[in-house]
Amino acid sequence: MNKSKTTLLAAPYAVWSAGFVVIPLFIILFYGLTSENGGLSTGILQAAADPINQKALALSIVFSLIATLICLLIAYPLSLVLSALSGKAGRENTTFFTMLFILPMWINSLIRTIAWQNILERTGVINRFLNFAGLPELNIINKPPAIILGMVYDFLPFMILPIYNSILKINKDYIDAAKDLGANNIQTIFKVTLPLSLPGIIAGITMVFVPSLTTFVISDILGGGKILLVGNIVEQLFTLDNDWHAGSALSCVLMVFIIINILISELSERKDLSENSKGGIEL
Repeated sequence: MNKSKTTLLAAPYAVWSAGFVVIPLFIILFYGLTSENGGLSTGILQAAADPINQKALALSIVFSLIATLICLLIAYPLSLVLSALSGKAGRENTTFFTMLFILPMWINSLIRTIAWQNILERTGVINRFLNFAGLPELNIINKPPAIILGMVYDFLPFMILPIYNSILKINKDYIDAAKDLGANNIQTIFKVTLPLSLPGIIAGITMVFVPSLTTFVISDILGGGKILLVGNIVEQLFTLDNDWHAGSALSCVLMVFIIINILISELSERKDLSENSKGGIEL
């Protein structure tokens, strides 16, 4: 396929990216850097210096890191098990296992979060069962654990998919060679599988951390509006206060942290690929 045909096929994606990614970003930057009279503004600096915004941003980062770590601890062992099962079933049957991850994502995130609200509330399913069993009630609704639980549930598939695909792509000869050299299963995982699946781990961390950092629906519903994350403040500035300049300024501050996360992930992935290309696997 020549270059002109490739360009023609890519045109719809370029138009879509321009209309729904590039132009909205420029609009946010414009409002964030200007005031109501159209002149340049220090709104971004003011948003970064506001104690309420700083507290909400710090809380968002902490919650996002915890949720990302939990997702990783769940997703990696699960991906190992599922990749082993798909290997026994045959590569042609891996679609079935992939669909297990994709199906929950077909349900609207708002509906899934409301479902967890009904499960965790004081008269919910869990507490009814605990009362029936004579056990103490679980009181986490409208508290940080409920928000983190909602983040983990909503974004776990975004961690599983890249790790699962990364493990599936590992050449099984490396694993067989490690075992032939005397490595046990634990050593094989940490010396072979883990290093070779790092690109999937990095991609999964990015795909979970970024939406966790910007979410506001989960904290609104499972936090009962009592815990303000930075996403909640941005949403309120746009919808309740109708202050696009302040909302855009805070969005720009949030965008800086997202860009930093993406750059760190990109550098880590390049470093890992470079090390893998220079040398083999050391047992």
